Amino acid sequence: MSLSGKSVLVTGGAGFIGSTLVDRIIQDDPKSLIVVDNFFLGSMTNLEPALKVRPDLEVIRLDAADLSAMQDIVLRHGVDTIFDLAVVPLPTSLTYPSWTVLTNIGIATTLCEIARRGHIERFIHFSSSEAYGSARYVPMDEAHPHDAITPYAASKSAEDHIISSYVQTFGIDATIVRPFNNIGPRQNLGSYAGIVPIVIRKVLANEPIEIFGDGEQTRDLTWVRDCADFAVRIHNSDACQGKTLNVATGVETSMNDLVRRILAIMGKPDHTVVHTDPRPGDVRRHCADVSQLRGLLGDAPGVLSDDSLAETVQYYLGVLA
Repeated sequence: MSLSGKSVLVTGGAGFIGSTLVDRIIQDDPKSLIVVDNFFLGSMTNLEPALKVRPDLEVIRLDAADLSAMQDIVLRHGVDTIFDLAVVPLPTSLTYPSWTVLTNIGIATTLCEIARRGHIERFIHFSSSEAYGSARYVPMDEAHPHDAITPYAASKSAEDHIISSYVQTFGIDATIVRPFNNIGPRQNLGSYAGIVPIVIRKVLANEPIEIFGDGEQTRDLTWVRDCADFAVRIHNSDACQGKTLNVATGVETSMNDLVRRILAIMGKPDHTVVHTDPRPGDVRRHCADVSQLRGLLGDAPGVLSDDSLAETVQYYLGVLA
């Protein structure tokens, strides 16, 4: 199941995780590599390293929910594998819930249809730990109930159910990768920025850092390159076909602790931090059970290291300073 010599398509490939996955796929020397992105969050800047290595990388600006256009691209390029990371993100769903839900579900259904029609060999879909909602128990295994809080989370849960239904009803070769919270360079810097660039921007502007609620809400933080590497390994494993797999570390970190680590790296341990009202739809606790991943592949991503977090901080300082 190696990607070597394959034609690979990555939806959402100009985004944070998507572009990191593109870099990882290139290491396996695919025959051709196509990125489909509507650039709602993605950026051509994220793809510059990949284009230097693979100038034949084709980038297509398109809504991945467009079935006829996506099928045309797949057939025209002889695509073997699709990695699906195209998504309307959580914050958008708080302002435009209907569009978020319809678009996200449309993307998953479109790619399932392409697989059902026999146009691709393998389909790897990126879900989200948000589908679980707040933890009923820890660690959270793949059988954890879906208590989606936001329209975004509900759409990700629905996508997973749709894909699983196509696997069971039509026998498509699909695997659901369920990442928890990824940390790394290239995260969006605009309205939907992640916590690391938000903290750095506040420090640079000498403004208080705002943490929603008491800051003791936890996340399972995963180095983005580890997530990308495990996605490729999952693709390459026959044993992972038809599965839903948590991709995370199995260790939880509070938002207070993450902010303290970032400030220590920046040499600003005493920077002002204030606590504001809880954010609507914010899950309280997330920590993955990765025993299934370990059982199939032999290991799981390691705990987010200080070196990886420092590399992330340095990246954003270079962009924002």
